[in-house]
Amino acid sequence: TSAALALLGGSVAALVVWKWLGRKTIQKKMEEARRTRDEGMKKMAKAVQQFREQVPSVQTDAILSLPLLELTRRLQEGSLSPRTVLYTYLEKALEVTQQTNCLRHFIPECEEQLQEIEQHKEKGLLYGVPVSIKDHIGHKGHLATCGLVQCLDTLMEEDSVLVKVLKKQGAIPFAMTNVPQSLFSYECSNPIFGQTLNPLNPRRGPGGSSGGEGALIAGGGSILGIGSDMGGSIRLPSSFCGLCGLKPTAERLRWVPALPFQPCPCALGPMARDVDSLALCMKALLCQEMFQLDPTVPPIPFNEQVYSSSTPLRVGYYDTDGYFPLPPCMRRAVKETRRALEAAGHQLVLFSPPRVPYVVTELFLKTFFADGGRAWLDVFTGGIVDPGLKSQVNSCKMPRLVKKLLALLLKPLQFLLPLKLKEIAMISTCRSVKEMWNHQHQIQVYRSQFISQWKELQLGVSNMLAKIWQPFLSGKSKSLPSAQHTNRSQKPTSPFSEMSHRPKESSQNLLERSEPPGEPSLVPCLQAVSGAVGMPVAVQCVALPWQDELCLRFMKEVETLSRDK
Repeated sequence: TSAALALLGGSVAALVVWKWLGRKTIQKKMEEARRTRDEGMKKMAKAVQQFREQVPSVQTDAILSLPLLELTRRLQEGSLSPRTVLYTYLEKALEVTQQTNCLRHFIPECEEQLQEIEQHKEKGLLYGVPVSIKDHIGHKGHLATCGLVQCLDTLMEEDSVLVKVLKKQGAIPFAMTNVPQSLFSYECSNPIFGQTLNPLNPRRGPGGSSGGEGALIAGGGSILGIGSDMGGSIRLPSSFCGLCGLKPTAERLRWVPALPFQPCPCALGPMARDVDSLALCMKALLCQEMFQLDPTVPPIPFNEQVYSSSTPLRVGYYDTDGYFPLPPCMRRAVKETRRALEAAGHQLVLFSPPRVPYVVTELFLKTFFADGGRAWLDVFTGGIVDPGLKSQVNSCKMPRLVKKLLALLLKPLQFLLPLKLKEIAMISTCRSVKEMWNHQHQIQVYRSQFISQWKELQLGVSNMLAKIWQPFLSGKSKSLPSAQHTNRSQKPTSPFSEMSHRPKESSQNLLERSEPPGEPSLVPCLQAVSGAVGMPVAVQCVALPWQDELCLRFMKEVETLSRDK
């Protein structure tokens, strides 16, 4: 007995020591990653200082204020040098990240790329343009961390296809931006590099998962960025930070999965301060170099004729999905945009997305959590979970039987539940391969129904104006189902072209109410908008698959009308 107790005690002690050593190893890896980032920033700051000493007369503010189209024109004609533009944005990016913690790492090879393009006789469409890229978009010699400790050991052996094409077009990737842990959050925080703040209001976040991009561009530290979007990861940060962002049809640009699970198609897309910048970026990327490097990308160049068209549009719109309440400022944004479009000669038609509650709870979430979240939980193995994800992680860790019982009890009450309980109530799983195949079939059925309803309204140009959750939700939005928006028809299925844009007017009187004061579902909505006066209000535009240029054209119309107000 004594020997058995001694053996048991020794085993427990060994387990404790093993866990302690594992935790120390993790902490060491994270500290090393942060140290590498800080050293890179110091190196860039030194390079900027040297440039400043060599060229003290640079008009920084004038360069930073140039729209992308004007900047590229001056770079092409030679009135601005790529060197001047690069170091101007490096300096500004350093300033912005000190305020917001938006950068994961500078790319020191940007100086080599600068020297290389200066030797080229042919100038690409993005010649000399500094471009920031999201953390997980592969760049040779750098990590693609996704905010996970397990990804801190492997450097990329080569540039991703998208980075290769950017460089071919003369762009200079100069920084990688911060993301939420596992990319699966509408906040932007991870245990390695910390939390990113919104440059428009540091008490709020920039959204996720392309939150670092949103913060850097909104702060003026980048003129063009590349993000990714599976469930709103470009559109929400664009909305939160008052930018334009395009989620194109997923197969339109090359995508390499950053994580071992990908429940539905994910798209790479541009983020910038205006629509023309998005169009120029897409035009540059949809080139022969892209089609040759990746034969899975359809060889469809950018359709300039569609983007430049002035034909009046027939636009479907809605300001509520009947599932989650909206603050008055959002309804106002859709209403004002609708009136401006009608005044400009476009035809507006009321469009009601079919069966939204069913799509959110049964299609969207069941696609992500078909295995009960097991594949997602695996990425945290041996690591630390960010506080913003703990409630979701804990929900997924519950035994299947417990989750089934809770879902059964809570689902009928989901509209009255606090958000954390609502997460549990909405988690569904596929219990067999047969059920998974049936689930995929139901997705296709809904997709057909959605498109049929779209066509029945004779939306000839296949555009729809719709709401998107706003930056006043920053730091509070990770659980809000309304954030999925058209993903309920698109995300688990074939993608739609989507884009978010900031109307000219900011939100005011956010706390005015149109629903009965005692309605429980309005409580989180009112909490979210509290203190958000002055933050941007956005609308979202949607087009059918492969109509990316049409989506951009519609967004350009909305942008022009909002600026003319």
